[in-house]
Amino acid sequence: MPPFCSWKRFVPLALVLVAAVALLNARSRVEILPPPVELSSFPLVLGPWQGIDLNLSQGELQVLGPGQFLLRNYLNTKNQSVANLFVAYFPSQRSGDTIHSPKNCIPGSGWAPLSSTYFPIRRPDGSTMVVNRYIVAKGGDRDLVFYWYLAHNRVAANEYYAKILLVRDAINLNRTDGSLIRVVVPISGRDENAAQSRGLDFIRQLLPVLDRFIPH
Repeated sequence: MPPFCSWKRFVPLALVLVAAVALLNARSRVEILPPPVELSSFPLVLGPWQGIDLNLSQGELQVLGPGQFLLRNYLNTKNQSVANLFVAYFPSQRSGDTIHSPKNCIPGSGWAPLSSTYFPIRRPDGSTMVVNRYIVAKGGDRDLVFYWYLAHNRVAANEYYAKILLVRDAINLNRTDGSLIRVVVPISGRDENAAQSRGLDFIRQLLPVLDRFIPH
């Protein structure tokens, strides 16, 4: 392996460390906090999708830290398909309570990633956002996972880039609020295309509502 290849592995980590130092230096200012987000009032009905709230354990809440969280299963009343939604919103990330990457949480819960890529999705305003698309497996089950980071109406798929943007916003806007959005759809009969179609249908119903709950 050429010597320069090893440096590529450390560039993202170095950028995150630099960003962390800058964020700590910005902590001396009183942070501007946006109005509270009440995820508990997030609609239970999104088009044909009907939601059922799920509970996070005390251990999960301790790991997540201060913030607001929504965990819900949505059932499509037309075709009986299911989509799982997780939204984590942090009003401030200056005290070390930063967003946890699903790349770490998914393997920790026993799901093994089989494939991953970036995937473009059209937003309600006509723009395109790029999100993460994962296929994960556990025993005989397989799931399709979409997730992205959302802050100030800006979407980021890469967690390192999201942290760099976090530092920029801390300096320029004096804000460190941000959120993680994750949608999980079961893959039935190993038909990834059908699962993707169901997941995108749910996301199309979800996006306009998120704009009302995640501060710009």
